[in-house]
Amino acid sequence: MPKIVIVYHSGYGHTKKVAEAVLAGTQGAGAEAKLMPVGDLDDAGWAELDAADAIIFGAPTYMGGPSADFKKFADASSKPWFAQKWKDKVAAGFTNSATMNGDKFNTITYLVTLAMQHGMIWAGTGMMPSNTKAATRNDLNFVGGFTGLLAQSPADASPEEAPPPGDLETAKAFGARIATVTARWAGK
Repeated sequence: MPKIVIVYHSGYGHTKKVAEAVLAGTQGAGAEAKLMPVGDLDDAGWAELDAADAIIFGAPTYMGGPSADFKKFADASSKPWFAQKWKDKVAAGFTNSATMNGDKFNTITYLVTLAMQHGMIWAGTGMMPSNTKAATRNDLNFVGGFTGLLAQSPADASPEEAPPPGDLETAKAFGARIATVTARWAGK
């Protein structure tokens, strides 16, 4: 059974909701997975990240990039980077912002770069987008992420209202994919 840690920051609760859906997908696919908010990291949390087969990074997109709290975690990851503790682990990532675009790709690119600096193996969504005339907002991968999971929560919506069901179902499918990829990569 692959071990996956979903390390994330959520400023208002929307990205946490995405993280929980990703977690449900990983667990539904048979992975041993857990959520780890970046603000709760202690020595035991860093040890869990080091022991994981995969790390899924999650951050809201604020002002065209990852949140400062996530960036603080990424900067602190220089200690495991120096010892190459995450090398050859599977990595994946997700982001959420108030607008459909909101420069989300900049955040995903940041997460990919972080993973590459650690020598990790990046896995994308593996999903086709819902991009036909018949597509609805609640179809899988309506926001159209390939490199990473993209979700959208209107600025005036509470975490109870957003992200929409389609984005949360996409998050579950993404989590299941990462669990499958990790099991295959880790030989578990």
